[in-house]
Amino acid sequence: MSGPVHATLAKAESAGAHPTELAALRRRLEQLTATDAGQLPGSELEPLPDLPRLEDLPEPSPSEARAVLDRLVVIKLNGGLGTSMGLVGPKSLLEVKTGVSFLDVFTQQVMSLREQHGARLPMMLMDSPTTREPSLRALAAHPGTRENGPVPLDFLQGREPKIREDDHYPVEWPQAPQLEWCPPGHGDIYTALAASGTTDALLEAGVRWCFVSNADNLGARPDARLAAWVAAEGVPFAMESVRGTAADRKGGHLARYRGRTVLRETAQVPPGDDSFTDVERWRWYNTNNLWIDLQALRELQTADPGGPALPLIVNRKTVDPSDPTSTPVIQLETAMGAAIGSIEGARAVQVPRTRFAPVKTTDDLLVVRSDAYELLPSGEMRASFDGPPPVVALDKALFRLLPDFEARFPGGAPSLRRCRRFTVEGDVVFGAGVVVEGDVTVTGPSRVDDGTVLRG
Repeated sequence: MSGPVHATLAKAESAGAHPTELAALRRRLEQLTATDAGQLPGSELEPLPDLPRLEDLPEPSPSEARAVLDRLVVIKLNGGLGTSMGLVGPKSLLEVKTGVSFLDVFTQQVMSLREQHGARLPMMLMDSPTTREPSLRALAAHPGTRENGPVPLDFLQGREPKIREDDHYPVEWPQAPQLEWCPPGHGDIYTALAASGTTDALLEAGVRWCFVSNADNLGARPDARLAAWVAAEGVPFAMESVRGTAADRKGGHLARYRGRTVLRETAQVPPGDDSFTDVERWRWYNTNNLWIDLQALRELQTADPGGPALPLIVNRKTVDPSDPTSTPVIQLETAMGAAIGSIEGARAVQVPRTRFAPVKTTDDLLVVRSDAYELLPSGEMRASFDGPPPVVALDKALFRLLPDFEARFPGGAPSLRRCRRFTVEGDVVFGAGVVVEGDVTVTGPSRVDDGTVLRG
């Protein structure tokens, strides 16, 4: 074992890392030594053929739906703080409609499905130490979450040492020791489930499958057809995928690599490779809505404690993200969807666009807050547009942070249900009741008056 690998593992172990976490970290450190670590050039990939469609799956009977939902847990990835939008608390507590947060929406979705099917259907959060307390406090406002029975309401994601870019030894930053650590990407969910004892606890409680999705994807509702299909077909891992559009050019896409289905993320694209943005070639994009057989996962990890084996994503930053002059570091990450390339029998299924409404930026937030999506009492976010969703591109310098964004839409989001593309360049303030139709570009500095109709 090399000096840097030994030092990093020793630091993680001394901080209490579980053997499963150490095995996964060791794999990432060994992957880092490979030539072109973590890269997937487009020239070595082939497009994926057509996928089975959710609409074509059989509808389970009421008794079948209840039986499978009784043994399904909904897990929301809830470790993010939304710092890219200038937030200081859990992103899931951000309002997506007036007075309603991400957490309120996905909790109501689960509660409504429980009532509809008469099923147990517990829900859990994968929290970070920072998001845990405020998120559990917000969950307490929803009495139905107390019906989880023996299933805990959350478990914690893991952490690992950041390593120096120059020599790959764990970085030291005594002025702020907490900055020496980072989460290992959402691929950590597999080791976090094992290390926290959650996999065992769920199986002992009679839960066989989990439906995992990002807390900021409001379209990710549990679906009885998918749950019944996974159970009936014995699928150990399934990924929901959508047909790619221009809005997905930064998301991960599926492809064939050396005879296997793989997921390629932006961080895995070599410099100078412009193939990633070709949504016609790479038709299928990852929603991060995943279905996992917990029994199959436990058996896999019994044979390979660090499993499933996931491709490495190398994230280069500085130890203090707010100080570009601080020590350059590498964060070793993985994507949970990449398990599709390493779990035998894994499948992908095409789902409607309505199941993929992620909010990563204020551009996305404007679309969700607008009339392009209607929030139903069941928690479903129903699309009110025809065709692909509107694409919004706001001036990053002026609209990226939430306070600046909201100051420029004091009357609320404009109507976007008939919009194809909405671009804002420069400082523009929008009044109330603005309507955007077609392909529209607005250039500032300017003010758009109340009730203005903008047509492309």
